Amino acid sequence: MSQTLAPAVATVGPALPRSRRLLRAVAVVACLPYLSLKTIWVAGSHVGIPAGSPLLDHDTAMVVANMVTVAMDGAVIVLALLLTRPWGRAVPAWLLAAPMWVAAGLLAPVMAGYPLQLLVRAFGGSAAGTSGGGGEPFLHEWVFAVVYIGFIVQGLALGALFALYARDRWGHLWRGRMGDLPIGPAGTAQRVTAVAAAVLALFPLTLRAVWALGGTTGLSAGVLADRGSDFHVLESLYVVYILAAVTGGVLLAFRRVPALPVRVPLALAGIGSGAVACWGGWMAAAALVTGGDPADRPTGLMLLAYAGQMIVGLLVALVAARFLAARSAGAVRPPLA
Repeated sequence: MSQTLAPAVATVGPALPRSRRLLRAVAVVACLPYLSLKTIWVAGSHVGIPAGSPLLDHDTAMVVANMVTVAMDGAVIVLALLLTRPWGRAVPAWLLAAPMWVAAGLLAPVMAGYPLQLLVRAFGGSAAGTSGGGGEPFLHEWVFAVVYIGFIVQGLALGALFALYARDRWGHLWRGRMGDLPIGPAGTAQRVTAVAAAVLALFPLTLRAVWALGGTTGLSAGVLADRGSDFHVLESLYVVYILAAVTGGVLLAFRRVPALPVRVPLALAGIGSGAVACWGGWMAAAALVTGGDPADRPTGLMLLAYAGQMIVGLLVALVAARFLAARSAGAVRPPLA
């Protein structure tokens, strides 16, 4: 894929527009609160962590998790530089697309979920996610505000930078409408993959919908004790992202809506698959290190839902990648300046 999507370009170009320099600065600065908190936690501080928090019961696991997330948020700074420096144009497509897909997948649910949670709370909803399964305080509320607002700003700035970068480098790949595209030799494989993703999505989609509507099937005792409006908002969003991913994959594979702009199913498949796969993987990984009270550990059905999400997201991402590779192989690129 890197050979087809990464045309040779010069690594020296005109001065970066002020708007992109500003977006880069915003993305970097937005990372600092989260990085600062995580760094002082790794150093042993408990700022923002109240006494009795379940986090304090697993010091080693907390340090490892914090170090991993510091590296992940630090990658946002690297991406912001890559998207705005001349050498970033020479980076192979896959080396940029993979971390951007992960970043979009992890940030998109936060960007949509946190404002919706606040809105629901304003109309009488109850917070969730700030305590452990037994009711112990998890983090002080101000930590969530600082971190999530930072994530939202990061997502907006990084998303804008990537959109501008991708338009300049690969914009020819998603111009036009679905009806203008030939099926090509990869069509059958894409359709099979999209159908497999749609079928496998039924299980996590059904469970997430049940949980969003108030059902308790498969939920652990800890989650049941800690549910609130925040929980239902997030579960509803997972339903939306699973549907978006599957819809985008099917539209790309079958192309039955000829008037639809190509960018629409690509956006649905890209963001939807990232959110589904990355959060499914994150929750599955968190489950592996969960100790303490057995009531707080995910049930078998919860783990199957997380695993199902991961598989569905990866399959849809494969459909989108094959689509772009095939389009790139047959596309006429605009002449380079």
